Amino acid sequence: MGVKKLNNEPQQRGQDEKKLERGLKARHLTMISIGGAIGTGLFLGSGSAIHTAGPGGALFAYAFVGIMVYFVMTSLGELSAFMPTSGAFSTYGTKFVDPAFGFAIGWTYWFSWAMTIAAELTASTMIMKFWFPDSPSLLWSFLFLALIFLLNYLHVKGYGEGEYWFSFIKVSAIVVFLVVGLLMIIGVMGGHAVGFHNFTVGKAPFSGGVVGTFIIFLATGFSFQGTEIVGVAAGESENPAKNVPKAIRNVFWRILLFYILAIFVVGLIIPYTNPDLQSDNIMVSPFTLVFKRAGLAFAASLMNAVILTAVLSAGNSSLYASTRMLYAMAKKGQAPRIFAKLNKRGVPVAAMVLTTVIGMLAFFASVYGDGSVYLWLMNSVGITGFIFWLGISISHYRFRKAFLAQGYSLDMLPYRAKWYPFGPIFAIAVGLIVTLGQNFQAFLASSIDWGSVIAAYLGIPMFLCLWFGYKFVKKTKVVPLKECEIDFDYAEKND
Repeated sequence: MGVKKLNNEPQQRGQDEKKLERGLKARHLTMISIGGAIGTGLFLGSGSAIHTAGPGGALFAYAFVGIMVYFVMTSLGELSAFMPTSGAFSTYGTKFVDPAFGFAIGWTYWFSWAMTIAAELTASTMIMKFWFPDSPSLLWSFLFLALIFLLNYLHVKGYGEGEYWFSFIKVSAIVVFLVVGLLMIIGVMGGHAVGFHNFTVGKAPFSGGVVGTFIIFLATGFSFQGTEIVGVAAGESENPAKNVPKAIRNVFWRILLFYILAIFVVGLIIPYTNPDLQSDNIMVSPFTLVFKRAGLAFAASLMNAVILTAVLSAGNSSLYASTRMLYAMAKKGQAPRIFAKLNKRGVPVAAMVLTTVIGMLAFFASVYGDGSVYLWLMNSVGITGFIFWLGISISHYRFRKAFLAQGYSLDMLPYRAKWYPFGPIFAIAVGLIVTLGQNFQAFLASSIDWGSVIAAYLGIPMFLCLWFGYKFVKKTKVVPLKECEIDFDYAEKND
């Protein structure tokens, strides 16, 4: 059986091999799960969503995709509580689907988050120019890159503490925003009660119609990306069987409180016809607009500082997640062995250095020249978040079937995903619709812009080439359910 081969593998490598340290405490994991997906998609992108689809259309789109994300996370919760590993998605795809599938998921995930580092560095320089308009961009990019590298280099606790406080600031800002917004709605702040007037202005609440709502439906998924990082962090958390389910349960409340309620408040206070909602300028962020209407003059500076923490949080998580994925693939022989080496603090420094260099080179590509190469690379990874979620859902669907096929009882699982098999099937269906529906507007135009179409869908052939290329070279096959490696002590013997 495959279990015996897996159990013997660590002994063949040597008993004294360094392992990742379980340095993430319950509070770290909880805050990572709460604040992981809170970023510019909410602070800036929510305004554009309301402007395009109307307040009702935006609420529907975020709620529907939020349900999908919730099911993805319950699937991830069942997998990572049972098998906590730093290479979560790659490992699960390899064990329960096909080694080629796991290989493609792993390399796509690494490349996606390495590129995201460059995007966050670019965003950080724009934010700092709000306060220091004449300062050089390279100064801030190198400063922030050094900060996130140092947080990750020192120890896994460095990443955990950094993410804890970054997320704490973001969550606190949203809570303050919601309190201020609700006080404005009932008339305690802002001079008069707002009520539900803006939900009836013009064509509201569904001003964008079916097409407008579907456009936002596609875009909202990007706002939730990063949620899955808690699955990677599970491999270095204390008592994952207890703490991972606790963190996963926070996902539902985060979606409800931080996305649905925040968009509801913005939609009530700011009419969808306000042209400022479609801007990506911090001065006219929907959060800034609400604070200004409440009479808070420092709103722009406050939100600028909050968005800066969101950008640094995303950069911090990008470096951590991509480094751990590269490390995990190297452990399985799917990446050069040097990236599996750990320093005395249990940090995969070689993997971290390569990831940092790729992110830095991509940043230079965005600064110098016309940036066209950078834009194509970013477009190629923009769709990959949905590919990861599809991978998680497919892996979980097959894991549960393999678990039962091999005679195990569901009572043996530390955490059991609710609504199985509806949950993963629903997530797979929605994920496919969103993935294939990217840039569908281009096909409705009288003249198709094939450049934008190719850029929007570039991530799909990239993933497929990795999948089928590895499958052709290694001659891999889909793993039969009764041969899937169900190992109750996997993390202790491998990470």
